[in-house]
Amino acid sequence: MSDELTSALRHAVYRMLRPLVRILLRHGMAYGTFAELARKAYTDEGLRHLEALGKRPSISAVSALTGLTRKEAKRVHELDLAGGSDRARRYNRAIRVVSGWLVDPRFLDERGEPAALPQEGLHSFAALVKDYSGDIPPGAMLTILEASNTAAVEGDRVILRERAYLPTQTPVEHIEILGKDVGELVSTIGHNIRSDKARRVFQRKVSNSSVRESALPAFRALSAEQSQGLLETYHKWLSEHQVDPDADEDERARYVAVGIYYYDDEIDEDPER
Repeated sequence: MSDELTSALRHAVYRMLRPLVRILLRHGMAYGTFAELARKAYTDEGLRHLEALGKRPSISAVSALTGLTRKEAKRVHELDLAGGSDRARRYNRAIRVVSGWLVDPRFLDERGEPAALPQEGLHSFAALVKDYSGDIPPGAMLTILEASNTAAVEGDRVILRERAYLPTQTPVEHIEILGKDVGELVSTIGHNIRSDKARRVFQRKVSNSSVRESALPAFRALSAEQSQGLLETYHKWLSEHQVDPDADEDERARYVAVGIYYYDDEIDEDPER
């Protein structure tokens, strides 16, 4: 690896780590725990890398690749990081319910907006949850959406308050979003770095370093409105092209995600905002 590439990689990693470490420190994770997770990531990805190269993915080989001792690589590879799967499941199902409410004609009003739904019946909240959340009971899903102020009960109807689900009362769920969404972005960037032009996927951003500070609130509102509309369009298209579990299809179901984020430098200046 050239000195220029090594330097660029070091700076890129450092820039990624600073906002991450800011979050870790705020939530009490000491360096030792982070270092242990880094060892495990190196070990697990090392095994995956060796397998992709057609080599035997052994602990000895990954030790030589990563610089970890065989004893250390074996130990961290066997670390159990399981936990939070139920929270992740609730998060993913809540997103699906809200997305279905936004685009499924059965749950829209005459203006094409999310309808106020009866709790039971044909085109009801219970039917929405059954179709889009799998085995999570309607009452449990309503509790999840009410806790985040995404939905509310008014009279005998359930109304949608927010057009996107983001948990607001459970910090653990926010942290799980950090791992999933940032991991997907880094994977996309990594794919584009190693792929030829024909295989690269869309990865762009727009930025301007001379925007008036007084204009930020208006652009935040504009970006939120435009981004939400685009994501709803994507969701509708994906819903129309997903595998039907009840049909006799021989096609593999694949996971797809498109993410949009907003950033301005006030976020780093005042991390508690």
